[in-house]
Amino acid sequence: MIPTRTWQAVLGDASRGAGRAGARWSVSWWQVLHTGALLGVLALSPSSYERDNRAALARHLYLGTVPVLPWFAALAALISLVLIRIVVVTALSYGLSQYALQLVVRVLVLELIPLGTALFVAMRCTLPSATELAQLRARGEFEAMQRAGIDPIRRELLPRVVAGSFAVVMLAAVSCFIAMGLAYLSVYGFRTSAFAGFTRTLGQIFNPGVALIFALKTLFFSLAVALIPVAAALRGDGAGATAGKSAGAGSAASAELSSLVRLFSVILLIEVASLLGNYH
Repeated sequence: MIPTRTWQAVLGDASRGAGRAGARWSVSWWQVLHTGALLGVLALSPSSYERDNRAALARHLYLGTVPVLPWFAALAALISLVLIRIVVVTALSYGLSQYALQLVVRVLVLELIPLGTALFVAMRCTLPSATELAQLRARGEFEAMQRAGIDPIRRELLPRVVAGSFAVVMLAAVSCFIAMGLAYLSVYGFRTSAFAGFTRTLGQIFNPGVALIFALKTLFFSLAVALIPVAAALRGDGAGATAGKSAGAGSAASAELSSLVRLFSVILLIEVASLLGNYH
């Protein structure tokens, strides 16, 4: 039988551990909100768009979107074609061909494309960019910029966040247009006479409420994907990334994993909220 004093020690350690975890959780989310508010103010400031800052912003916008756009569009077209074919054939087999287009648009365009694009941009762009930002900070390059009279927030942080948000919106828009074009061809073929009925169906689906929820969901996805990894880098999750080869790799991997878990949780909450708004 375990003594009462031992139970008290175990419960006390568990309580202290839960308190520390709760404090870390609160600090991490406060850092995300604080970083978002700071960058929102800087994004509206004309001084953030001086010549050197504009060059950094243009470079990150290009690197975050243009190199991946062709093959991401091809991948989105291939996946969309497969899913469209599955939905159309299933609808025809159950005698619901009149609802095939609505099912395709609601499942693919409203739900899967924004979600998949956000996860893709996070893995391809914002998480690696946040790791690079943490390494710059650990090497003392932020302090070197400040000594040279350069604001590292405007030069390094703001362009990365804007580029991540822009990449989500741009890739999602391109993928949606591709999916809707393929949906039209799969359902109606190359007949132009069905275009009026196609646009009428889209208008019925994208009523003002659904269109607003779709736009807000894509916007919140883009902000979450851009802000959460960067906030983790600023908080110092990757501060030891250059302490040594093995320690640096472990610290960077831990920071990326923590950011990914936090980001996935936020994306899941946004997706659930959008589903409740569309289908309540």
